[in-house]
Amino acid sequence: MSESIKNQAFEVLQIESDAILNLKSRINETFFKAVQLISKTQGKLIVTGIGKSGHIARKLASTFSSTGTAAVFLHPAESAHGDLGIISSNDLVIGISYGGESRELLTVLNFITRKNIPLIAMTGKLESTLSKAAAITLDISVNKEACPHNLAPTASSTATLALGDALAMCVLVQKGFRPEDFADVHPGGSLGAKLVRIADIMHKGDALPLVTEQTSIKQIVGIMTHKDVRGTAGVINDQQELIGIITDGDIRRRLEKSADPLNGSATDLMNRSPKTIDQNELAERALFLMEQMRIQSLFVLDSSSSQPKKPVGIINFHDLFTAQVR
Repeated sequence: MSESIKNQAFEVLQIESDAILNLKSRINETFFKAVQLISKTQGKLIVTGIGKSGHIARKLASTFSSTGTAAVFLHPAESAHGDLGIISSNDLVIGISYGGESRELLTVLNFITRKNIPLIAMTGKLESTLSKAAAITLDISVNKEACPHNLAPTASSTATLALGDALAMCVLVQKGFRPEDFADVHPGGSLGAKLVRIADIMHKGDALPLVTEQTSIKQIVGIMTHKDVRGTAGVINDQQELIGIITDGDIRRRLEKSADPLNGSATDLMNRSPKTIDQNELAERALFLMEQMRIQSLFVLDSSSSQPKKPVGIINFHDLFTAQVR
């Protein structure tokens, strides 16, 4: 490898990392006010910018949307041709421009000023037109760009993205956005699979292998064989509450130890400490429990119902494998 190329790459990484670390001193009262303003906004978050700032704005809008804040990207050049209609009276605008004088942003600034819509500016020039139009200005200035000619937006765009991510994550925490909420807006791909809820993949209704304490062992074997979820049966009482579980392991042990293994009922077989999980838990949690306890299935309860101990479903290891929860 060329030593000059290696040194150039190292210098870029050093300049950009320094630009990010220098932002730590700007996590102050102004930043806090920006977090509060976004968190309390009743409408959408509109993020706008042109050029490299536009690419950052589009990414930040996506990040906010995926973490509990409805956000859209507005292309400033298109705004004058009807796209301003996306901005409503309850919205909040984030305008991004390092120099703060982008002509394309003027249309947006004039519109939101007339409509009295609040603006958060992200700029490196605190005396710029963008900054003066804003209710809150976040300083994204850098000492120098990573470009050898100090021209191409590099360190500045990296700093803007990093500060925007910090803003989004603080709003996430402020709003109490949970992993379960994340699952709702990320249903696709491997991430969606990890965040799927138990209720979405469990077996329920007629597929539930349920018996009573009085059910004969012979009947139990038939139920465990013919139900969709095989090898397991839940034992319920007269109130439909889960009081025990029977697995194929229990059946095998009885076959080994009893001279008349099919003579008896569920009460002679069942484990009275069934392992359960709530239907609103993430499937990832079910996988963790199964691996920790070395079991193949969990009965599912609904803690929010009037019968919190009544089984509403069952999930097994194969279901998690099929859903690609790993």
